[in-house]
Amino acid sequence: MRLDTAEVGGSRAIESAIRAANRDGRPALTAFLTAGYPQRDRFAELLEAVAVEADVVEVGVPFSDPMADGVTIQRASRAALNSGVSLPWILDEIDRADPAAPVLLMSYLNPLLAFGHERLGDAAARAGVAGFIIPDLPVEESRELEEALEPHGLGIVQFVTPVTPAARMSELCARSRGFVYAVTRTGTTGGSFDPAGAAEMLARVRRISALPVQAGFGVREPEQVRELAPHVDGLIVGSALVEKLEAGENPAAFLRSLRNATRGDRR
Repeated sequence: MRLDTAEVGGSRAIESAIRAANRDGRPALTAFLTAGYPQRDRFAELLEAVAVEADVVEVGVPFSDPMADGVTIQRASRAALNSGVSLPWILDEIDRADPAAPVLLMSYLNPLLAFGHERLGDAAARAGVAGFIIPDLPVEESRELEEALEPHGLGIVQFVTPVTPAARMSELCARSRGFVYAVTRTGTTGGSFDPAGAAEMLARVRRISALPVQAGFGVREPEQVRELAPHVDGLIVGSALVEKLEAGENPAAFLRSLRNATRGDRR
């Protein structure tokens, strides 16, 4: 059954899902899907299946210049665009589906501007979207969109990175909604990272943030998950999941393997 984001409170539904996983003794698992990929006509079905295994689902709005994404998600975005996927179509598909986990939209700014700030919050909330990730929108320029989303209980997840200065990290954590996205490495999605270095960075973010902190960019193996699990409130898996879909493998089985690896003591 769909989580009622209007009742729970939009972005608060995301935070609640992460906190619930933490109370269960594990970090939350957020799964990324490119909307309409690998099969446009089965996307609602895929969304529902992934939402059973993940605590939060991040749906990527395909864009022609995905500057924060590596080649795997670039390929998926191109295929989705070629099949006719658009933001209005995505909202319709999320509305048609019945995901058991809250759904985030990850979109670059251009598709949101084309859709229109003035109607985005209402349309997203009605579709069951709980929040937004916008990689190319700096916090200094996000106030107008924040004000358009807030009346609908929606907000923007902010990014922090290994090179974010302490003062700016504090501002980003204060402005974020749902959780804080801690990027484990510099560069684009899909590359490798050093778990020990990531753990130190995550400790710094968690000391500052009142919200849950989720780690992303490069999470793909159960061993990585086991190493990071004690240091973080949640983990985001993107490129690795898209690769499984690209290869025709079972995404639910892959997510279960990661979720099983999250069990254990947390600090």
